[in-house]
Order: sequence, then C-alpha cells, then structure tokens
Amino acid sequence: MTETAADEQAVAGVAPALRLRGVGRRFGGLHAVRSVDLEVAPGERRAILGPNGAGKTTLFNVIAGDLSASSGSVELFGQDVTHMPSRHRARLGLARTYQQSRLLLGLSVEDSIYLSILGVAGGHLRPVILKRRDRAIRQRAREAARRVAIEHKLAELVGSLSHGEHRQVAVAMALASEPKILMLDEPASGLSRGERLLVTELLLGLDRAITLILIEHDMDVALRVAERVTMMHDGNVIVEGTPDEIRANELVHELYLGRQHYADE
Repeated sequence: MTETAADEQAVAGVAPALRLRGVGRRFGGLHAVRSVDLEVAPGERRAILGPNGAGKTTLFNVIAGDLSASSGSVELFGQDVTHMPSRHRARLGLARTYQQSRLLLGLSVEDSIYLSILGVAGGHLRPVILKRRDRAIRQRAREAARRVAIEHKLAELVGSLSHGEHRQVAVAMALASEPKILMLDEPASGLSRGERLLVTELLLGLDRAITLILIEHDMDVALRVAERVTMMHDGNVIVEGTPDEIRANELVHELYLGRQHYADE
C-alpha cells in the first residue's frame, strides 16, 4: 500500500486493518516489546524486520493473541481485540504461520488443510477428521494447495515432506481460512534458493484483498514483497519507510543490513 493510498483511506474514514497503540510485552523484568505504535492499511504489504532478539515474533504473538499485551491496545479493522483470544481473532479474518511449523505429521497434506478450515469455522481445531461429506471444504483445501504449488502432494503424509514443503503446507493452511490479514513468520527460513523464489512469487501474487504482514530475515524476499517496512531493535520500532528508504538508512545499516545482508555479498 503506497502512502498516497493509505492517505486516501484515512480521508475516506476506512479503519486500518491493524492498529497498535503503545503495545508492550514483558516477561518478568524483561521488556521484549516496548510501547509499539503501528498502523497497517487494508491490502498493504508490510515487513517487520530487525536482528535476532528485536521483539518481532513476540509482537506477532501479541497481535495474533497467542500472548496477551502487557500494555497498550490491539485493533483489527477498528475493533478492539486486546483481550480477545486468538481463536476469536481468527474468526475475524486473521491467519498466521509460525517460525517453527506447527503441523500434524501423521496427517496427509489435504487433511491438514481441511482441518485448518474446520478449526477456524468452529473456533477450535478438531482432533478427529470428519467424514468426507463437505465437498466445498475439500475443494477449498485443494485450491489452497494449488495456490502454493503443492497440490501434487495432497495424498502424502506431512511427515514425509521436506522442510520447504512444510512451509508451503503452513501457508496453504493459512490461506485456506480465507483471511483478511495474513501474518507470516519467516516464510523463507531454511529454504533453498529455488524455494525462496517460489515463496516470493507466491507472496507477490496474493489477492490484494488480503493484508500481508511478514517477518523475514531474507532481505531479498522481504524488500521485494513489502511496500512499507517497520524496523525493530531491542523491542522498539526504530524506523519505518519504503524498501528504498530502508536500504538507504544509515541506522538500519549499522544495526542490521550492513552486518547481515551485505557483509557476505
């Protein structure tokens, strides 16, 4: 989402897809996230970047409801969800993946995606596969697999797949819920160059009705996909801007890019 488009939405009175006001998260005396203010417009592609320990995943967990905020507020499409459990946020249209894929290795790819749809519809993930009576849900599962180019693995057990294919299944499960906001935590982590290119093209091809927020250490992926970037360090937001502005920012180079992205090139 360009700044102009975001400004137009503000003038039109459209609520941000996501708004954080003073969000913090403490673990005892440790401040993992410190008073973060953030707005993401509907349809925007936003990357949240920073070195290890910056607080990115903790912030994701607070947004998704996996962790409660120690301070501040979280809004989805203008609705305060600060004290709302994660399953209710999912029913409002928020879907996410995790750094470590949370998959049921003994299920087939199709059944994994199928169950993810039922979980959102029912408010929780059901432990038993229902009879194949709901053809519409099965079709949604197959379509989600096709969108991430893993439809040829539908009948295979998740446990038999590669790490990259696990990432594809996790994204398919998130997409199958037909989210309004899709949050991806390091979708390219551990992937081969070819798999990273596949993930990048997948993200670039997402429906513009979906707001995309991602954490990613691969700067080539993140800065190609994102329209705006939020940089974090030590639990704080230190700078926001376009990918070009982030590339040119001296503080970003000092804290992150210069050390991790360019040193080996």
